[in-house]
Amino acid sequence: MYRRGLTAVVLVFAGAVVASLPSASAHDDKGPIVIGHRGASAYRPEHTLASYELAARMGADFIEPDLVSTKDGKLVARHENEIGGTTDVSTKPQFNDRQKTKVIDGTPITGWFTEDFTLAELKTLRAKERIPAIRPRNTLYDGRFEIPTFQEVIDLSKRLSRELHREIGIYPETKHPTYFQSIGLALEPKLVDALNHNGLNRRNAKVYVQSFEVANLKQLNKSLRVPLVQLVNGSGAPYDFIVAGDKRTYADLVTPAGLRDVRSYADGVGVTKDLIIPRDAAGYLKQPTSLVKDAHKVGLIVHSWTFRNENSFLPADFRSSADPAAYGRAFEEYDLFYKTGLDGVFADNPDTAIEAKVKR
Repeated sequence: MYRRGLTAVVLVFAGAVVASLPSASAHDDKGPIVIGHRGASAYRPEHTLASYELAARMGADFIEPDLVSTKDGKLVARHENEIGGTTDVSTKPQFNDRQKTKVIDGTPITGWFTEDFTLAELKTLRAKERIPAIRPRNTLYDGRFEIPTFQEVIDLSKRLSRELHREIGIYPETKHPTYFQSIGLALEPKLVDALNHNGLNRRNAKVYVQSFEVANLKQLNKSLRVPLVQLVNGSGAPYDFIVAGDKRTYADLVTPAGLRDVRSYADGVGVTKDLIIPRDAAGYLKQPTSLVKDAHKVGLIVHSWTFRNENSFLPADFRSSADPAAYGRAFEEYDLFYKTGLDGVFADNPDTAIEAKVKR
């Protein structure tokens, strides 16, 4: 549990102490920034105001809403536009006929999609834990929280900045931009409007904007003054490249030449951890690559994703047991990655990321 105004509390789930929040005095601006990945999604259902608020209270520098569109053009925070796995929509008989199969970024997906609901309809739904087998304690909060709008996330960050006496940044991601453009619900104009309306489209605003695609970042570079981050996956290619017939892949974006090209329209790269320290076929870590050094050489910052405490997400080197839901030796992973010189981490457990940073 947590209360507004607390700077140091103990978080309790079902009678078990699982995390200690760092005090405000423990927070500093040195070292890599900590981005609350979908909020504090290890402790609350992702992309809820409760998850974002907890991340900020744990010490996160930024909270990260993924943005998709409603039928009436409102930006809401969901990891995907398909919401069957993160809300109770399947239990609502009035929405049975909304279940569809669509092709999203080349992949057929069956479910319920935000673009088929008005904001008012989405507000009747409640969030639930996406991976209950790994995070069963989070299911305690199923059914308690709404799907937030982007404006509600901004409002929350402003309130918490005043309350915690430090600025809580926002780090929105445009999800499936080519798809949303194709159905007449482009995300970019709404994002720019929201940042302008809230006085956040300025060089010193604590905002990053990220995307796995390239064309929309180039478009946003013409209208946004905040830093842009090119997301880079470990395989495949940006979907807008595929649509355009561009043969380049994500791997091409992180070569020295690719990084120079990224620098022409973006300020950083947000890369999967394996591009910084790869793993072998058994999941054990290999030698670090030169990616961080190469990116810094051309003036790009490097943020990496996703840091999580459970064994199922950790390199084999740091797993504590065969139980996928048990916590492994996450501090050792952070220590290793912090030594690469990266500039930020996306963390499901922001308190762990902060603790690893301040105890270096």
